[in-house]
Amino acid sequence: MEHRPDHTAISAAVASLMPSARGELAELVAFRSVADPAQFPPAECRAAAEWVASALRAEGFQDVALLDTPDGTASVYGHLPGPEGAPTVLLYAHYDVQPPLDEAAWTSPPFELTERDGRWCGRGAADCKGGVMMHLLALRALRAAGGVPVSVKVIAEGSEEQGTGGLERYAEAHPELLAADAVVIGDTGNFRAGQPTVTAMLRGMVAVRVQVDTLEGNLHSGAFGGAAPDALAALVRMLGSLHDEDGSTTVDGLTGGGTWPGTAYPEKVFREDARVLDGVELIGSGSVADRVWARPSVTVLGIDCPAVVGATPSVQAGARALVSLRVPPGVDAGAAGTLLAEHLRSRAPWGARVSTDVVGEGQGFRADTASPAYASMASAMREAYDGTPMAVVGQGGSIPLTSTLAALYPDAEILLIGLSDPAAKIHAVDESVSPEELERMAVAEALFLSRYAATAAR
Repeated sequence: MEHRPDHTAISAAVASLMPSARGELAELVAFRSVADPAQFPPAECRAAAEWVASALRAEGFQDVALLDTPDGTASVYGHLPGPEGAPTVLLYAHYDVQPPLDEAAWTSPPFELTERDGRWCGRGAADCKGGVMMHLLALRALRAAGGVPVSVKVIAEGSEEQGTGGLERYAEAHPELLAADAVVIGDTGNFRAGQPTVTAMLRGMVAVRVQVDTLEGNLHSGAFGGAAPDALAALVRMLGSLHDEDGSTTVDGLTGGGTWPGTAYPEKVFREDARVLDGVELIGSGSVADRVWARPSVTVLGIDCPAVVGATPSVQAGARALVSLRVPPGVDAGAAGTLLAEHLRSRAPWGARVSTDVVGEGQGFRADTASPAYASMASAMREAYDGTPMAVVGQGGSIPLTSTLAALYPDAEILLIGLSDPAAKIHAVDESVSPEELERMAVAEALFLSRYAATAAR
């Protein structure tokens, strides 16, 4: 395939920067930046934020600051002015990470970047400290190839994984801060390694905690079992009502017949990506893409009840669960949470007492894929990936800031890209990033900024 001259220069620049990028990513991964002070020292998050701020200053960014957001965390902001009349592009990533779970289960230490099987392993390597590096590499490559052709704002969030809404509320209180013509959210990923991808849809999310009480205290199951109402059994029956026989989500008042018009998700590929055991069926109806991107899905995230080890022969007086509901864009997450809570309360057997409360919420998002920015990204990705066309997919997860930005800046074009391919195992043990994908996606982003500047200038 014939490349434009700037592609050669940018590719060479990114390739030359990769060894130093690995060292920088190792520094960033080493911060145990989990935004949960009950488990990890807040100083680790602050140190990671300072690292990002220092990196932005080194690239010539102005007005670099740590923004203290309402949830007690810090987001890093910086502005790099571009040529006169150039459009402004906001680049987003987050430096906070998920907890490592069982550190002993990792093949190598979670906060020590380790190369293994051609990938760089460590918590946050893909989600989303790798996204921070992707943005830095793209900007450095453009500077090496003649200069950054757009004005750039960078925002690196400090509590995305916790979903506490600090940056969303800060942005709403300071609406001028993140205003841009285009926004690149660097927190999704390619459909698979080697397949350049934009995510054009995010499901919304609401989490509901449900408490069931039936007795004043636990009772001996031998003396009282058979007549005393078991709160745990009541909760299990209530949770079971959230799926029908084929596993489709069934919440009273919530429709579930959406379809996905973009790139398909073959069932065989999904089974491999999801590591479904042989002989176990997938749940739900419709295509796989319909089910994971365009329809509601409910998941029981946790249940408070006695562990099997050490359990006593008791009828349980109380039980509690945390239930997550994902909804397609166009369905209000708050209204869906109300429906979920009402559904659970209405299914309580034996007059059990039920209380519910919403503990997290984020709205869905759908992009206009016919916009000029998407055309620029499609061209850039095709070049960076040697002619492979850009895939357009959805994502079952939520990035709450996206819908906030869409509401604040309705004319801005929002694109979601990133490094979390299926092999990355984000949120799980042995998270990793492909250095080849980091290199190519940095090239793609740099080419996009160049193409978008030219398009906006017409």
